[in-house]
Amino acid sequence: MENNKQQTERRISVSLILQLVAPAALILGSWINLQRQLDLVAHDVKLLLNNQEKFASRLEVLQEKILSHDFQLRALQSGPTPKPSF
Repeated sequence: MENNKQQTERRISVSLILQLVAPAALILGSWINLQRQLDLVAHDVKLLLNNQEKFASRLEVLQEKILSHDFQLRALQSGPTPKPSF
């Protein structure tokens, strides 16, 4: 009788341990997966920021060219400028 009681308690304790370990393993796996996803998102954000900086610098260059061409066009439209006499 005592032996059966010990086996039953042992089965219960093993069952309880398995019931606790299984969700813990799932939680740990989910946590690791989330960390990996966060790393991927951080990498993508870095790429987006780098591309945004490149795009902004290209826009600045284009803006400077537009201003330069605008001044040249206005100068051509207004005709030759008189030369200053000294």
